[in-house]
Amino acid sequence: MDLPNLEDQISTLPTGPGVYLMKDQAGKVLYIGKAKNLRNRVRTYFGKSGDARLSLRFLMPKVRQVETILTDTEKEALILENTLIKKHKPRHNIDLKDDKTYFSLRFSVQEKFPKLTLVRKVKRDGARYFGPYASSAAVKETLRILRSLFPLRTCSDSNFRNRSRPCLNYQIKKCLGPCCGLVSPEKYADLVQEVILFLEGKNSQLIKLLQERMTEASGTLHFEEAARIRDQIAAIEQTLEKQKAVSQTPNDQDVFAFHRQGNVWEFQILFFRRGILVGNKSFHFSRINLPEEEALAAFLRQYYAEEPSIPHEVLLPLPLEDEPLLTEWLSEKRGAKVEVHVPQRGDKKSLVEMAQKNAEHAFQKKVDETENLSLLLQELKEKLRLRSLPHRIECFDISNLFGTLAVGSRVSFRDGKPDRSQYRHYRVHAPSFPDDYGMMYEILKRRYSKLELDEEKPDLLVVDGGKGQLNVALAVLDELGLRDLSAVGLAKDKGPIPKRIAEKTADKIYLPNVKDPILLGHSGALHYLQRIRDEAHRFAITYHKKLRGSRGLRTILDEIPGIGKVKKKALLQGFGSLRKIQEATVEGLSQMESLTRKDAQTVFEFFHPPTEECGMKAPDK
Repeated sequence: MDLPNLEDQISTLPTGPGVYLMKDQAGKVLYIGKAKNLRNRVRTYFGKSGDARLSLRFLMPKVRQVETILTDTEKEALILENTLIKKHKPRHNIDLKDDKTYFSLRFSVQEKFPKLTLVRKVKRDGARYFGPYASSAAVKETLRILRSLFPLRTCSDSNFRNRSRPCLNYQIKKCLGPCCGLVSPEKYADLVQEVILFLEGKNSQLIKLLQERMTEASGTLHFEEAARIRDQIAAIEQTLEKQKAVSQTPNDQDVFAFHRQGNVWEFQILFFRRGILVGNKSFHFSRINLPEEEALAAFLRQYYAEEPSIPHEVLLPLPLEDEPLLTEWLSEKRGAKVEVHVPQRGDKKSLVEMAQKNAEHAFQKKVDETENLSLLLQELKEKLRLRSLPHRIECFDISNLFGTLAVGSRVSFRDGKPDRSQYRHYRVHAPSFPDDYGMMYEILKRRYSKLELDEEKPDLLVVDGGKGQLNVALAVLDELGLRDLSAVGLAKDKGPIPKRIAEKTADKIYLPNVKDPILLGHSGALHYLQRIRDEAHRFAITYHKKLRGSRGLRTILDEIPGIGKVKKKALLQGFGSLRKIQEATVEGLSQMESLTRKDAQTVFEFFHPPTEECGMKAPDK
């Protein structure tokens, strides 16, 4: 279908608020934006004026159609824009994906006996939320401190309702035992008040309150209670010494900044809660050619779209065109007033500068990592005699138990990072005895026989094993006409650990048509290959355990012909474990009352097949 020219399309666009979608000839969405006046906004991209959006001029030649969706208000357009970006994932938009959900502490103050839990989603359910915490380690440390200072209940709601005796936490004085009526709601409410004061940063009020309770307990001759409160005050004061206020403002603040070089961006957020820096988060983007104001506005809209904990105040490095709209939207989401500022001087300006320095540092760190990765890939290319840099590496591993429940795994790494979308599990149609070569042959054949013509091939294929496994891989590639695909085998050094340490040996790498393995020493290149191999091993083992758990350990004996439930039960009871059954001789097996001599021979041959039947021989190269 012929499309009208862009000028005609733009001239007919509505003048109200809404969202616009720029598409190419095939209808693929290239860019999504929102506007108060759709026609005027879109016209700025294609006009001859000096508008800043002309920094997107590289995109304009690709645009063949512009679609719009009208909304009643600009705020509705803002919400719709985020939804459509998540749906279409345009290449030229900022997309935060799922990186913006952090841990928060949820305090169920709406309950009679509240408890603290870790959550990722902040809801309007009557509970109090504290955070966010940018790392799980930070929030878990905070929760550990709180539980050491305040004996709150930690049990689940179902356990709490059904308990008739107090748990161990009560015995070690880490809980007041509300589940069994050992503390009154009033006394527990005092504890809740202390926790809230601590989390709100009202430390002087908390210490003063505890001192009053200690004096009261001492005055009524409850000396044990007074001593407990005294120790609690000392522990809190010691904890508070480690928390240094950075911001002079007691309110919660999110401080934003960014560093840009060309079309590569690093956004940084500092989280201040009650004046204390509780964490930070970096977001890295490439191929984003938006003006700074537009990029920052888009980043903020997507960051807060998923409703993380919204603070009292948001500090920005530069003013935004739709700052009033952002303020209104955030206030509505928070349910209370939110202030958005671009500080020009003073302490708040210093906080933005601090965020800016962190953005520059995070940007440089990624640049260094990229340079180091380039050197590492170059080293691998030279040492492994590869045709090209191994940007994409696939690794395969096998996991089985005496040849049964055999599974294979494939993991993929791209430029130093796992590409989990390319991870795969394989159920192996294995024989009834261990045959590592046959299993490896099967999963490699299944993988590469289905390689699409337009699919990106790996630059390097790694198999877990030595020369035998490598030769199997080379045979598969030869059969499928994939002789240009590089392959190596990575075999663990199986010598004694003390000897390996003393002689500084390492895993051996086998190359095609090379008799002896090569050693890379304890280099970054070897550690990278080991990391990939270990990930393949973990992925295979996890799947194997899942299958083994669903079928049970006794399924190995189910594979033995003529051995029914009674005989399997007798074997397990008599020998105590599958390993002992495997290691038993024919004479030892025949001593079981439930087994005949023929049964004993059958069981023995299942675990010790004759040599001439042992599966696929490793092909010679």
